[in-house]
Amino acid sequence: RLSRPAIAGPGDGGPGEAPSDEYTPTERDLPVIGGAADGTQPTPTMVDVSVTSSGNDGDGPLYVVGDVHGYLDELRAALRQFGIIDADDRWIADNARLWFLGDFTDRGPDGIGVIDLVMQLSAEAAAAGGYCKALMGNHELLLLGAKRFGDTPVNSGAGTASFQAAWLLNGGQRTDMERLRDHHIQWMSRLDAITLADSHLLVHSDASCYLDYGETIEDVNDAITEALQRQDAEETWDLFRKFTKRFAFREETAGPAAVRELLDRFGGKRIVHGHSPIPYLLGEVGSEDDETGPDVTGPHVYADGLAVAMDGGVTMAGKLLIAQLPLAD
Repeated sequence: RLSRPAIAGPGDGGPGEAPSDEYTPTERDLPVIGGAADGTQPTPTMVDVSVTSSGNDGDGPLYVVGDVHGYLDELRAALRQFGIIDADDRWIADNARLWFLGDFTDRGPDGIGVIDLVMQLSAEAAAAGGYCKALMGNHELLLLGAKRFGDTPVNSGAGTASFQAAWLLNGGQRTDMERLRDHHIQWMSRLDAITLADSHLLVHSDASCYLDYGETIEDVNDAITEALQRQDAEETWDLFRKFTKRFAFREETAGPAAVRELLDRFGGKRIVHGHSPIPYLLGEVGSEDDETGPDVTGPHVYADGLAVAMDGGVTMAGKLLIAQLPLAD
């Protein structure tokens, strides 16, 4: 039940080229590097979309999208359900604001198709008076690293590693790499890592690494963009390693304190993140024999109500989540 079939294919009307039959499904969002403070071994993930402030903040309804991981058909269905796109994948949400929390590629069948759709919607939303933007996830960093540095050795902290090996181990799809073009690379490398929208602090990872890069949101985003521009393998690996950490907000006492530290520095009343699938956060990951799969119906609010998790576990037969903010109580 935890494995996913390749459901995107030729003739489905989506942006970009259709993936080939070489799609490699991953049974689970399994960890490769990193680990939680409690000794468990969660999973790495990653995502992106550009982040520029817009003068129309506050005009239309605000939506956030959790990790997509190449599941283009699920993304289309969810966006249609919320009235954001039509049957032809065109923006119909007028002045709505749409934020993706990162991790567009890897594990699922059509990561490049997902990026193409997000880029298309960014242009269409802006023309309609709204916006569609995205944040940098650890899988964007992983794909960029695999493309730029390949098998170049890096110090992983547990011996020698490479971006290419880590990318493949974490669900990298060869069809995505084959279809990756310069404009995709430029788009990913310029994604912001953190933003504030209607008192919601939006990030990809449930980690405190953002504190390492500056005192303001602008400082953090500039520092990460500049680091990627230097195209240094070790520096990019360090970014990826930090973005892959998770569960910083989960512990009963330390979790809310960690959220408050981020909110105190960068602003906002609540943090909204992707990265850690909700079944992992709840300790309810299904087994190979579980015919029902993870039961995720919506975002998970935790850490004294200060944090909202948006990764519904689409890679493990969960749900690709979209939510309108603020959440209805």
